[in-house]
Amino acid sequence: MQTGMTDKVQAMNLTPVSRETEGRLDVLVAVLERWQRIKNLVSGATLNEVWVRHVSDSLQLLRYASAEVSPNEVIPEGLRWLDLGSGGGFPGLVIAAAGNEHRLNEVILVESNGRKCAFLREAAREMGIPVTVLHERIEDVLADFSKQIDVVSARALAPLPQLVNWTYKLLTKGAVGLFPKGQTLTNELTETAKCWRLDYTIHNSLTGPTGRILRVTGAMPV
Repeated sequence: MQTGMTDKVQAMNLTPVSRETEGRLDVLVAVLERWQRIKNLVSGATLNEVWVRHVSDSLQLLRYASAEVSPNEVIPEGLRWLDLGSGGGFPGLVIAAAGNEHRLNEVILVESNGRKCAFLREAAREMGIPVTVLHERIEDVLADFSKQIDVVSARALAPLPQLVNWTYKLLTKGAVGLFPKGQTLTNELTETAKCWRLDYTIHNSLTGPTGRILRVTGAMPV
């Protein structure tokens, strides 16, 4: 972090949002800090950097959400976004908080832990944002998922082979997969290639030198 720059200020410089969205994100951080005392929603070591490590890290995914990455980072209207393993609300609640700016059609959060679902619903209510929270296992949700999804995301959830196993049906129907990864990405891609042929691009994260965003636009079994 730059000397003298607060975590929130740095985050808003990295990923600028409207005043209204910033207000919703303030509420999210406040609810997260309150719930963190009773439910370990994020790593305690990252709480002092929650804006950069979690909020900006989530917001940056929006620039890769369109079917074609635009040099002007133009995000099409009406996207339906599915977030898997939403846990502490990253990226799902952050994406929903910015939804009014980007005119998202729907944000669906999937979480198998009941207490985390309670947090997601409470945070969304206090933020004043519409989200759908599904208290179900990911494999059960995706087994017969019928809605058209434009973007599917998963952050700090599972190794890439497992993510592809879960999401390949969505990816073959035109969804864009956005999977933030770290230093293990190269190994995960090598392991995935044993079973899947992926169409993907890799983008540097704004929030850390080793962070990467894997953007997947297709998956076929080998």
